[in-house]
Amino acid sequence: MYLRFNDLLFTIDLRFSNMMIYRAPLLLMLCMLAGMASAENYPYRSDYLWVTVPDHADWLYETGQQATVDVQFYKYGIPRDGMVEWEVGNDLLPADQKGTVQLKNGRATIKMGTARKPCFRDLRLRLTLDGKTYEHHVKVGFSADKIQPYTQEPKDFWPFWQQQLEAAKAFPVKYTKEYAKEMSSDKVDAYRLKIELDSEHHAFYAYLLMPKGATVGSCPVVLTPPGAGVKPIRDATTRRFYPENGFIRMALDIHGLNPTLSEEVFAEIRHAFDNNGNAYLRQGLEDRDLYYMKHVYLGLVRCIDVLTQLPEWDGRNVIMQGGSQGGALALIGTALDPRVTLCVANHPALSDMAAGAVGLTSGYPHFKKESGAYSEACMKTLPYYDVVNFARHIKAPVYMTWGYNDNVCPPTTSYAVWNVLQCQKQCLLTPVNEHWTSDATDRGQMAWMKSQLLK
Repeated sequence: MYLRFNDLLFTIDLRFSNMMIYRAPLLLMLCMLAGMASAENYPYRSDYLWVTVPDHADWLYETGQQATVDVQFYKYGIPRDGMVEWEVGNDLLPADQKGTVQLKNGRATIKMGTARKPCFRDLRLRLTLDGKTYEHHVKVGFSADKIQPYTQEPKDFWPFWQQQLEAAKAFPVKYTKEYAKEMSSDKVDAYRLKIELDSEHHAFYAYLLMPKGATVGSCPVVLTPPGAGVKPIRDATTRRFYPENGFIRMALDIHGLNPTLSEEVFAEIRHAFDNNGNAYLRQGLEDRDLYYMKHVYLGLVRCIDVLTQLPEWDGRNVIMQGGSQGGALALIGTALDPRVTLCVANHPALSDMAAGAVGLTSGYPHFKKESGAYSEACMKTLPYYDVVNFARHIKAPVYMTWGYNDNVCPPTTSYAVWNVLQCQKQCLLTPVNEHWTSDATDRGQMAWMKSQLLK
């Protein structure tokens, strides 16, 4: 795991079972940081630092155990005193206990209490100092390995999707391909694709990144769906190390928007189509056959059709990889297509989405009752599109990563997915992470893929 206070990065190692959790004494981490002459020695351009240290080094407790957190606050590197207002509530839910504590020499201890049921509890902190308010939070888990999703699988869930997949086969594989010089390099050939999905004119755009000079039958393929939003395909260049290491990689857009459009045009489309709120995830939810994400889920299989027709494909390895919405789609694609041999998913969205209807922690996009997403019709549709139900059908090995401090895709829903997986699985737990992974984690996932390739 990569521990970070805001943008402050530490790397430490501990392994147990099929999970990896990294930890080390705070003093050791600070000493390590002091020796990194070329690195920042404080959160980037920040004059303050919160340090929160649960008394269980892995941030995990059993139900009934008491959790205590050591809290420290520094400004300009100097411990500061002040009154901290704190509150505790279940993951993403309102607080059920509150209090204050006085920092002495910049330090205090807060007893979070316990939990009677498996869950995550969030300690939220607020300090007003020198006329400015500073906020922070830290989440700890209670019997996290026993967290189960609220969402149940409909009896016809799998038959429904098998019928959709069979119907989709009737539409031929059709796409255009053009060389993208601006995305290419001396090691990578990049192509811009438009992939037609069905007779209703749905399409994906994608960048296909290939090792320069790749020979026939030499490359595993990696399909990378995007995170949520209406935006250009941003990680086509940031993950160039995949083709540089022998993988063919396809980075997707799911909205049928040409990635060469300017950012100004994308902003206009976001405002008109999505109202800057990822409203497409609500669109058509009243009917499982009309929901916006139906063609998206089926389109993942069509992209695998394209990848497995490439002469450079090695004929064996098909990998799904993504984070957030992309992590959700990676798991969904793995369930839907038996050709997928490996899956890597970071903090998957679209997980246990209906839980919010009964006051439980729900996954992104965190539907609200006022959105109408918890109407009777929508509640019938949601289980057919929820990651937890696809996860139950995955057979290929899965590697998952998630952080506990994530308020976008909370750890509660990541554990809900993890705990229902029945396949071979491995995870990297990164407690301090919010909604991000480090470059080192991303490269480590590629290394895991290499180690798992079918020969």
